[in-house]
Amino acid sequence: MKDKRILYVSSEVVPYLAENEVSLMSYDVPKMINDQGGQIRIFMPRYGNINERRHQLHEVIRLSGMNLVVNDLDMPLIIKVASIPKERIQVYFIDNDEYFKRKATFADEEGVMYADNDERAIFFAKGVVETVKKLNWVPDIIHVHGWMAAMLPIYMKHYYKNEALFSDTKIVTSVYSQSFEGTLDAEMINKIKLDGVPLDAIADLENPDYESIIKATIKHSDAVIIASESLSPSLTKFIESSGKPFLPFVPKDEFAEAYTNFYKDEVLSI
Repeated sequence: MKDKRILYVSSEVVPYLAENEVSLMSYDVPKMINDQGGQIRIFMPRYGNINERRHQLHEVIRLSGMNLVVNDLDMPLIIKVASIPKERIQVYFIDNDEYFKRKATFADEEGVMYADNDERAIFFAKGVVETVKKLNWVPDIIHVHGWMAAMLPIYMKHYYKNEALFSDTKIVTSVYSQSFEGTLDAEMINKIKLDGVPLDAIADLENPDYESIIKATIKHSDAVIIASESLSPSLTKFIESSGKPFLPFVPKDEFAEAYTNFYKDEVLSI
């Protein structure tokens, strides 16, 4: 994968958040490509429970200062950056005080999901694309991890469909069993519709539970990776019947060769 440009967009990445299936793979896969001589960027939300001082985050003034519209409201975009020690890997953080200042990731201390998680996901998707545009960095592949990043393929295929910068970019989504209880805001589908996304393209979001969101994301991806051994049978069946190139689950000690070959043989050849 030497010199190939891969943009990793993830809900969670170690060492900035606790270790789990999503956060570990969101570190291990970019590191693997980086070690092969690929060019990578990682984007994640700047949740309030990330210790900025310890991880040496700093704001990138030249990239910040834009406003993104979410549900007809202007929301300021702040970009921060840090480097993973010893790896020479830069991580970009999408930040906004209204959406990400709170001291947790997806739910409050009672375990109740934040009511605006849908808007946070929309803001994150738009923030990533707008920042990459400002960087003028053209990815060969965008690889999405975790449900908070799941709106990116939808926005790429509709809202940003005429962006020449991404005309040859392929989107891969890793699907995990790590989900959430209940649904996001029932108005989510209408908020996305405000951005010119046709309703028939996001019909799955009429009931925005975890599986429905992931199904909508899969439909807007070019290829799919089954990233959890314990993925639900319904999602597994959906992926297998989607017509998209997909990589079945590969154990962690074998993923490097499998992912590299999948990128080369299936994704870049689409």
